[in-house]
Amino acid sequence: MAVKKMWGGRFNAVSPEFAQEFGASIDFDQAMAAEDIEGSIAHVTMLGDTGIVTKDEAATIKQGLQDLDAELQAGQLEFTVANEDIHMNIESLLTAKIGAVAGKLHTARSRNDQVATDFHLWVQHRLPEVTTALKKLQTVLLNLAETHVETILPGTTHLQHAQPISLGHYFMAYFNMLQRDVERFDFNMQHTSISPLGAAALAGTTFPIDRQETADLLGFQQVYTNSLDAVSDRDFAIEYLTNASVLMMHLSRLCEELVLWSSYEYQYIEMDDAYATGSSIMPQKKNPDYAELIRGKVGRVYGDLTGLLTVMKGLPLAYNKDMQEDKEGVFDATTTIMGSLHVMTGMLSTVHIKADNMHNAVKADFSNATELADYLAAKGLPFRQAHAIVGQLVLQGIQTNTPLQDMSLATLQSASALIDDDVYHDLDPVAAVERRQSLGGTGFDSVRQQVAAGKQLLGDAYASATVG
Repeated sequence: MAVKKMWGGRFNAVSPEFAQEFGASIDFDQAMAAEDIEGSIAHVTMLGDTGIVTKDEAATIKQGLQDLDAELQAGQLEFTVANEDIHMNIESLLTAKIGAVAGKLHTARSRNDQVATDFHLWVQHRLPEVTTALKKLQTVLLNLAETHVETILPGTTHLQHAQPISLGHYFMAYFNMLQRDVERFDFNMQHTSISPLGAAALAGTTFPIDRQETADLLGFQQVYTNSLDAVSDRDFAIEYLTNASVLMMHLSRLCEELVLWSSYEYQYIEMDDAYATGSSIMPQKKNPDYAELIRGKVGRVYGDLTGLLTVMKGLPLAYNKDMQEDKEGVFDATTTIMGSLHVMTGMLSTVHIKADNMHNAVKADFSNATELADYLAAKGLPFRQAHAIVGQLVLQGIQTNTPLQDMSLATLQSASALIDDDVYHDLDPVAAVERRQSLGGTGFDSVRQQVAAGKQLLGDAYASATVG
């Protein structure tokens, strides 16, 4: 009888090589080799403590796993498609190292709860790495915001000049977006740090296992209380990819503005040479390729999320082979978001801000029109009437190429007798920004308060990143 698989006792035929390659997952799930060994060490420790295997057997298996882990760290382990996945590869290598006693490692567990455990551990290990990288980028944004509290530029809606704002206020907007990302990834840990180990194939086991012990050994905060759910749940991975997608959307929005701002038409910023590229044919070009690439990589992460949602949408309980497709997207998204965060951090750390160009753009537009409307409203004129009056003045200014602050007092008073010479203070773009001290506003003191709150929020992460 041609039996070559560890699970092949009831089989008389072996799949052709191309089918084995199609069904194998070792090409990608070897990324979880460390987690597979970690989970196995916890499992055999529990088996020994509960008397399911003898203490000597547990010690032998544990030592063999630790030796494999050392070889893994040294890059000395070789995996084969013939053993299908990381679990069977590790067990085969363990058997070669310590003999038949290795077969007792799989007592009271299945590849179903084993792979779920490995996957939970893998994500659990990466979540702190993601939030650390996020906080480093937040630190850069805080430093930029603090430096540029009094740098002003046109704020836009519909990509049209709207009102003058502090550049520091702008950077703090992205700081807050990333803070929500941090909080989402932190919450992700609640649904990731749950142990499936001991659920076995789907129904639990008759052996007197201690699931809480293995959960504690692996640093899980909880255990799944339903074995069907334990082996079939991938919500934690879907949450992770959702969070990654929102993060990439935030980075893409920032990159879009950096691309625009570095253009000849804006000239608000210039990328450092280390974060730009040239043209193979046009010598003058300096392209913001890294910002564009981050913007483009959003599609990869969105695709990873859509892929896993699609895999899971029609699956009956409990485990199904479809779920082999759950990991590559998570691995890919992690590589993408970590690379994007590191590049964005470096790019913003070195960007050159052309503050004078930003200020000049404010002086040449009509983004202070709301200041004049508010001025009239503060003198008792209904805001809607004030809006209409200022609209007419803006039209006149466009026709004569005269900004509001450059119009004569006689011209302004011809539109409303309520206007006096104190209006020029309110129309000054710097004063217009400085005066907006409402909670969360763009006023200089308000932005300084936002920066201080941001530093307090990051705490040690800000201090260590700044020192580093």
